[in-house]
Amino acid sequence: MLVVGFPTGALQANCYLLAAGEGEACVIVDPGQDAVDPVLAAVREHRLSPVAVLLTHGHFDHAFSVAPICDGDDLPAWIHPADRPLLSDPLAGLGAAAASFFGGRMSMREPRQVRELTDGAVLDLAGLRLTVDHTPGHTSGSVTYRTGTDEGGQLLLSGDTLFAGSIGRTDLPGGDMTQMVASLVGKILPLDDDTVVLPGHGPTTTIGRERASNPYLRQARQLGSSRMSTGPASSGPQQGL
Repeated sequence: MLVVGFPTGALQANCYLLAAGEGEACVIVDPGQDAVDPVLAAVREHRLSPVAVLLTHGHFDHAFSVAPICDGDDLPAWIHPADRPLLSDPLAGLGAAAASFFGGRMSMREPRQVRELTDGAVLDLAGLRLTVDHTPGHTSGSVTYRTGTDEGGQLLLSGDTLFAGSIGRTDLPGGDMTQMVASLVGKILPLDDDTVVLPGHGPTTTIGRERASNPYLRQARQLGSSRMSTGPASSGPQQGL
């Protein structure tokens, strides 16, 4: 499997291209701010043919370039319906203070083709089989994607649900700590330790590493579906939105 990843935009959200190999079809995951040129460069370098864009959630730092990338190559964009409104109203996903930082204005639009995700759906795209898990908490429509590797391992595209050492913040509109804990307990913690995590911000990690060292996963395991006693999580410069 070929995985190409790079951070984009002011908030350094990770964009990924996944393909069975060089010269094959690919999917593009989370094309955020300033993602068009690096995506096109990666497509050319690896001789890839994009077939779809997958979004882990609707925040602009992960979805800003979805319309130009999709419409430029007639691709569908996949997103959970709870976050679909953010594609045309990105400020709805920000708090008042964050929205004011952008002067109360930010222009985005839906691509021509939008397809909605459901929990447990299996997408057969670009020679890959990706399982969708609805993981609300960071946003109402946050999802993760699981897929297998050629070597028999597992990859998790975690978006802003799980980072190396932290989890996504829950203090923006659509965020909910109780839902986040339920997502961590029900969808993240059951994964195998050797699952490689490709997060929405920051470095790659593994489920085993996070199970052993991530304080939010430890607390989620202890509390089960109860509300965490801490406030919104912070991952420092890796957090983004």
